[in-house]
Amino acid sequence: MPRLRPFHPGDEPALAEICLRTADDGADATGLLSDDGLWAALFVLPYVSRHPDLAWVVETDDARVSGYLVGTPDTATFEEWFGREWWPRVAPERPAPGAPEGRHADLIRYAAARGTTPPRYAAEYPAHLHIDLLPELQGQGWGRRLVERFLAALRDRGVPGVHLVASAGNTGASAFYPRVGFTPLPSEPGERAFGMRLD
Repeated sequence: MPRLRPFHPGDEPALAEICLRTADDGADATGLLSDDGLWAALFVLPYVSRHPDLAWVVETDDARVSGYLVGTPDTATFEEWFGREWWPRVAPERPAPGAPEGRHADLIRYAAARGTTPPRYAAEYPAHLHIDLLPELQGQGWGRRLVERFLAALRDRGVPGVHLVASAGNTGASAFYPRVGFTPLPSEPGERAFGMRLD
């Protein structure tokens, strides 16, 4: 039976692979960008670099990591760190977009802008998270267990709230978060935001 465990250094390649294989609204994003590694550089690797103690994985019977949750207790501070330290360090390794527009270019612009404006939901919901499971683990309660572990850690730290933002096209995510206690928040076009008070 799979098991939930804390993130260990050395899990990063598996987390990057899971991120890639779920990045297209929950489906495999391999080949959608000219740099498959960009997804992980934005949405999972900075979190285990900054907050390895707030990262958990689901490991299968044959010792494969097939799911994870990563997050931060303080979105505003995290985004400032991302813009000041993380992105300048990893951006030179990222190939430039093959065309001036498109999804790759949009993600590069998004990365470059992180930390330059106050995060939208962070005042009331200062923490945020990213969670991804490969299809083999979905629908078995592992997402709920990961979220519960993260929420317990946030409560231990006295964090008053947590939020997340999913793509509007990721219908599975939009259905999942209310089931584990999140409330829909006002959202930008193309997005679905959710929040939960912890105090």
